[in-house]
Amino acid sequence: MADIDSGGGGGGKHKGGKVRSKKGSTRVDMTPMVDLGFLLITFFILASTLSKPSSMTLNVPDKTEKVETEPIKASKVMTIFLGKENQIHYIFGKAANEDPELKTVQYGPEIRNALQENKRKIGEKDFVVVIKPTKESTYKNLVDMLDEMAITKTKRYALVDQLTPDENKLIADKIK
Repeated sequence: MADIDSGGGGGGKHKGGKVRSKKGSTRVDMTPMVDLGFLLITFFILASTLSKPSSMTLNVPDKTEKVETEPIKASKVMTIFLGKENQIHYIFGKAANEDPELKTVQYGPEIRNALQENKRKIGEKDFVVVIKPTKESTYKNLVDMLDEMAITKTKRYALVDQLTPDENKLIADKIK
């Protein structure tokens, strides 16, 4: 706020009989401007912090590092096929050419329970999930399945982009 200093400078008649005019000095109070500056700084810091994009962490092995691993037994593997209309088909403990039981579930509690149940049967250390998206599945289905892996704390899983002919036949027979 601007104040006008009305003290001093000018006044009555002095030695020459001249009347001097009163000189007003202006002083601008900067306190409200400083407050506004700090409010704007606070707003922009919070707005920029909250608007950072969030992304899912995906751990991938280093390409240069070769690690020798033992072959994984089919009895410890859960193979998940991402289908159309948010359907998930899965087999557990057998390969597609061994005539396994193909089960169909939805995202959410159904697949979560299936993952936890099978993990409990095998043990967390040996349990492996193979995720295979079909041509009918969407990108959202894959992201949702990766979310389920994080929710159930399944650490060993693999993404495979192609289905074998036996797996295609198994899914086609189930859908009919």
